[in-house]
Amino acid sequence: MTVWSTLREALRGTRIDYTTAPVGRAVIMLAVPMVVEMAMESIFAVADVFWVSHLGADAVATVGLTESMLTLIYTGAIGVSIGATALVARRIGENDQEGASRAAGQSILVGIAVSAAIAITAGPNARALLRAMGATPDVVDIGGTFTRIMLTGNASVFLLFLLNAVFRGAGDAAIAMRVLILGNALNIVLGPCFIFGIGPFPRLGVAGAATATNIGRGTGVIYQIVTLARSRGRIAIGRRHLRPDWPTLAGVVRLSGTGTFQIFIGTASYVGLVRILSSFGSAALAGYTIGIRVILFALLPAFGISNAAATMVGQNLGAGRPDRAERAVWTAAGYNVLFLGAVGVLFLSAAGPIAGVFSTDAAVRPFAVACLRTVSLGFLFYAVGMVLTQAFNGAGDTWTPTLINLFVFWLWEIPLAWWLARRTPLGARGVFIALTVAYSSLAVVSALLFRRGTWKMKKI
Repeated sequence: MTVWSTLREALRGTRIDYTTAPVGRAVIMLAVPMVVEMAMESIFAVADVFWVSHLGADAVATVGLTESMLTLIYTGAIGVSIGATALVARRIGENDQEGASRAAGQSILVGIAVSAAIAITAGPNARALLRAMGATPDVVDIGGTFTRIMLTGNASVFLLFLLNAVFRGAGDAAIAMRVLILGNALNIVLGPCFIFGIGPFPRLGVAGAATATNIGRGTGVIYQIVTLARSRGRIAIGRRHLRPDWPTLAGVVRLSGTGTFQIFIGTASYVGLVRILSSFGSAALAGYTIGIRVILFALLPAFGISNAAATMVGQNLGAGRPDRAERAVWTAAGYNVLFLGAVGVLFLSAAGPIAGVFSTDAAVRPFAVACLRTVSLGFLFYAVGMVLTQAFNGAGDTWTPTLINLFVFWLWEIPLAWWLARRTPLGARGVFIALTVAYSSLAVVSALLFRRGTWKMKKI
């Protein structure tokens, strides 16, 4: 079978057995739609900042500060998703369809409860949260509504992440891909309409970006629910699966709780970095926001390859084939190195023109260029570290990457960023260096622990 035919089958969602098919082909069949899915997720962020950048540095800073808060919501969504993927993949590998559906249903219950609590507590306090993040009065005035809409409508983000994790764990990566394509198409079309008041749409300014994003993601969630209810994939969810099943629910909460703490440690470190940068003014913060958004455009597809490793590990451990699971991880890591290595070369050579697409502000562009070039220097390390982290999670060994994150981000990255930014002539650029050093360190530590093989014996 040729590479092109494999790619076509992957995009169509042709069903194969991920516990018996050739490892390289199985990883590609999962990774290709997952890469497209994650590319679509990154386009959400890049599309928003592209249009909002036409409103000025304060508007871009609003998006950056809000996104730093939303990372805490993404933390919960990804944390619950880690548990869902691990449990669903393990049950599928064991040929326990009912168990997989039950794990998915209980994960949904957890997701709904958490997103509702966030909406009730954070939405009404959007302006106060912006001020707490160091926003200037102008940023608060311009962005208060944007932040409130995003925090109140967080269920569209939470459930989109969670339900796609269910599809990925089951091996239905193509369905997850189609969900993001639908959501993105709506966001891209509606974003400029709501921001600038095109045609019959009201001119909402930066708040229009939040409106379009929630409509796009919310439509994707509806598509997911219909697909699960009508049994269009490898997994189906009925009403019985949404009733509390306490043993399964406890397993979801245990894995998701550790997964959430794991992601929280990493994403909260971004809040710390933004807080350090905010003291250097809106130009530095806007440059960082643009740079990180573009970098995410590259890293999120790489997470797609990493997610393929998680599914392969979960299903093959369930099938009693741990050595095959390990081969799949290193295969995925090799693909990721090739992908991110190419992107890193592009960012190093074309950082100026790329930053110029998003901002022509002479004060903002140097920071965006520095962020792109500095962070991309560590892309080869990130490629391996991302895959290994997801491999641990796919095995249900969520504590190992949690402890790694705690050491690397809080005991290493944040102090280093503060020292470089405040105690050396590097200023804001010291934050970019610290970020690169931390993620490279994570890859090295993860590889050493992965080779010990204790993850192969994890029971979930």
